[in-house]
Amino acid sequence: MRMSKMHITTLRETPNEAVIDSHILLLRAGLIKKQVAGVYNYLPMGVRVVHKMEEIIREEMNAKGAQEIFCTALHPAELWEESGRWYAYGPELFRLQDRAGRDFCLGPTAEEVFTDIIRDDVTSHRQLPLNLYQIQMKYRDERRPRFGLMRGREFLMKDAYSFDRDKEGLEKSYQDMYDAYTKVFTRCDLTFRPVEADNGAIGGSASHEFCALSSVGESEIGYCEKCDYAATTERFECYDEPAVDEEMKEMKDELTPECKTIEDVVTYLGMKPEQSLKALMYKALGKYYVCFVRGDRELNEIKLINATGIPEFELEFMEESEIDQIGGVAGFTGPIGLKNCTILVDTEVVGMKNLVAGANKDGYHTLNVNYGRDYKADIVCDLKKVQEGDICPKCGGKVHIARGTEVGQVFKLGTKYSESMHAYYSDENMEKHPMEMGCYGIGVTRTPQAVVEEFHDENGIIWPVSLAPYHAVVCVVNTKDEAQMKLGMEIHDALQAAGIEVLIDDRDERAGVKFKDADLIGFPVRITVGKKAGEGVVEYKLRKDAEKTEMTGKEAEEACIKFIRDELVRLGHKE
Repeated sequence: MRMSKMHITTLRETPNEAVIDSHILLLRAGLIKKQVAGVYNYLPMGVRVVHKMEEIIREEMNAKGAQEIFCTALHPAELWEESGRWYAYGPELFRLQDRAGRDFCLGPTAEEVFTDIIRDDVTSHRQLPLNLYQIQMKYRDERRPRFGLMRGREFLMKDAYSFDRDKEGLEKSYQDMYDAYTKVFTRCDLTFRPVEADNGAIGGSASHEFCALSSVGESEIGYCEKCDYAATTERFECYDEPAVDEEMKEMKDELTPECKTIEDVVTYLGMKPEQSLKALMYKALGKYYVCFVRGDRELNEIKLINATGIPEFELEFMEESEIDQIGGVAGFTGPIGLKNCTILVDTEVVGMKNLVAGANKDGYHTLNVNYGRDYKADIVCDLKKVQEGDICPKCGGKVHIARGTEVGQVFKLGTKYSESMHAYYSDENMEKHPMEMGCYGIGVTRTPQAVVEEFHDENGIIWPVSLAPYHAVVCVVNTKDEAQMKLGMEIHDALQAAGIEVLIDDRDERAGVKFKDADLIGFPVRITVGKKAGEGVVEYKLRKDAEKTEMTGKEAEEACIKFIRDELVRLGHKE
């Protein structure tokens, strides 16, 4: 392929819209072009990368017996009403009406559509298990689309759905997909980690998120340095530090003027933050919720949502003017005497003695507050967010916090959708049972950006061979020199005949421009044909290395073919 005939739009300047390196480089290398916030067009180089991502996914899904279908992205509201998600999904759901006034949405995911297909087509246990998947655009009206393809309003996703007779079958389907995902991301050369995750709006009983480790990732994960326990911080089960055993003391109110924060209060009273009680006040659906955690802890809002069943999009902080309606005082709210609200207390607080808490009086805190004696909760549960250095709840090791980008997630849905949408099968005795379901998603367009975030330098992208838009580029320094063009085309044709995806840069540009573009786009191999073409000598360079080597054109062909094939084998691709 001649680059002079291609649509290539590399940029020298950093686009104003981009913040993180991977987003900057995808734009500068001309792989994507912004249409509006969170929506992108994919240009020729970008399309090739996406197609390679799709093929990796297809190969691993097909190897596990999954079958590809393609569903509409226009979902009738009735299906989502059956599952209960028409309201629960919230404002991220793109909703629209046809000219007859019928409600639809643009699918952010497809549990309802796949369940509808299966309930109509599958009636007998003999037809199970099944695993169907599609690769299709999804739509979510993100409040803050950002970071390019990492958090968009339109994105390409592979979603699969398994249907089994029983929990044992679901376990096997889930493990099959877990293994397939491990192979997919290994073939992309990503540094990734599967971690336990919250199920969110998808629902179900269990989930694992595949995180590409990255300092700019939106996901935060906790992991133990000793055992294999790892989870997103939203999901991480926290260890309750044992309380000091001491006698309960008599409560008393203490004047704490202008002390509205935990730090102010404990400094004024000469105490430690862990001896205090922190109040966090929320409202949702016309109700009030007050949460109490130890003063040095952070509240995990996802745990609050899971404990109460509140839709995430409905949760918001109480206004200061509303606090008096529950008997509290802004900056001085404590658990004693609250009314008209649901009180939630973290499990760690229950066993602690003689804490300081807000007195529900302006300028006062109460000393020696004890759970059980002085106040009780409507809900006691783990509400805290894991922190660096916490104790692992599984083995007692030390917990570390890292960041990552979610590139895939697998869920055990159980019968959440099959029961609500009546997807039943008949067993050997003609008794009906709801199918056990799983769902499995991979960010087809997000994953390549995660790869770029991991593999780049100051000059541009460094694609792994498995995802590179082309394996190699032959740069002809002077296209008007007959010897250079002849040798360049010979190398190009030989590589192409050997199955190497290759471009020849025959553009009427300076050599420096060609080299910069090759580095920016990130072709794994660059072969430069210059002044020594008459002697049959070229320059051979790998994108990931600084070294350049002079060799004959034939030697460059052989080196390129060997490198590409070896890399594909290393990454688990079939020869």
